Amino acid sequence: MHEEIQMAVETLQKGGLIVYPTDTVWGIGCDATNSEAVKKVYALKNREDSKALICLVSDIRMLQKHIFEIPEVAYDIIDLSTKPTTIIYDKPHGIAPNLIAEDNTLAIRVASDEFCQKLIRQFKRPIVSTSANISGEPTPKSFLEIAPEILKGVDYVVNLHRDKRCEKPSSIIKLSTNGEVKIIRK
Repeated sequence: MHEEIQMAVETLQKGGLIVYPTDTVWGIGCDATNSEAVKKVYALKNREDSKALICLVSDIRMLQKHIFEIPEVAYDIIDLSTKPTTIIYDKPHGIAPNLIAEDNTLAIRVASDEFCQKLIRQFKRPIVSTSANISGEPTPKSFLEIAPEILKGVDYVVNLHRDKRCEKPSSIIKLSTNGEVKIIRK
């Protein structure tokens, strides 16, 4: 695992894209603070840049560095969730501007997977996490279902957990600083 993390971190530091096993599905990742890298993800997925992407952090401390005000209920959701849960927060900062939605929000998940946590900790910055597919195509449930153009379009493919099968992406909850809570995806 150490060698794979090292290769992925080196790729991310150079502004490159990776395909990697997340705590949900196989994902395309890049440095979430690098606008040029984020542009490459949108281009590879053939996705409009008005459709926001999810970002992964390693822990609560990293989350606190990038969100102006975290609603108290977010801590309970993170602690009590029995499955990976992405939360959409208001007023992110220190993130690539083209990753932030038009309404000044950002979807962030504290990674629960050991590989993702170690990767992000070693990289020391949040990383993008979007399903490894062309926009509009089905989300691959396993490594073998990832389209060849995705694998050819990235700079590094992590060679771990290739037998991992994923049935569902994360739940998504929007928490506004005004107290509003909205379930986006169960």
